[in-house]
Amino acid sequence: MIDHAHDLASVEEATARLLTAVSALDDSNVAEASRLPGWTRGHVLTHLARNADALVNVLRGRPMYVSAEVRDADIEGGAPRPLAAQLEDLRTSAARFRAEGEAPADWGRTVELRNGVTDRAARIPFRRLAEVELHHVDLGVGYELEDLPDEFTEREIDFLAARFSGHPDVPPVALGADDGRTWTTGGGAAGGPVAVRGAAADLLGWLAGRRDGSALKVSDGPLPALPPL
Repeated sequence: MIDHAHDLASVEEATARLLTAVSALDDSNVAEASRLPGWTRGHVLTHLARNADALVNVLRGRPMYVSAEVRDADIEGGAPRPLAAQLEDLRTSAARFRAEGEAPADWGRTVELRNGVTDRAARIPFRRLAEVELHHVDLGVGYELEDLPDEFTEREIDFLAARFSGHPDVPPVALGADDGRTWTTGGGAAGGPVAVRGAAADLLGWLAGRRDGSALKVSDGPLPALPPL
């Protein structure tokens, strides 16, 4: 059962951690490369702010972004801003998302995201949580996948395993965390089932495209190449 109020509270906590970490940077740090190819930390921070506004659009029944071109242009235009401007944008956009989440609403309704993807409104806070947590890691400022809350890690693995389930390019995969938790994914391509085991952080990193999977133990076949998210 999705608890949107719980997830909104988790977003607040994750945003506070992010703002604390970003506040310790300076203008030169913001201009440095992030862990995402081709993006500086300024790109990541601007994307996070615009994502908050985009999810407000989703909750209000509007298009998530005007267009892919406008989305990309907004990120490029905002990336070179100094730290103070980035922080203010992060705070105010997060406040807008929080206010929208606190407004009375039918959380069981269906909403539309990008590229025709639909979901229940109640799942939007968790989607925002994933953006904040994973992009905090992408900044490369000392917050790692191992630092993510256990609940988030398990739920994000659930989400990504479901996303790749039945994918035509992914063979059946049996995922196993060192602590005994298990998942299945893939199944649309021939072969397998491939068994993939390791620390939950490494499983999440591989599924989310943040790690190459070299720390995982693989049997019954090679580690599948996952399509981009």
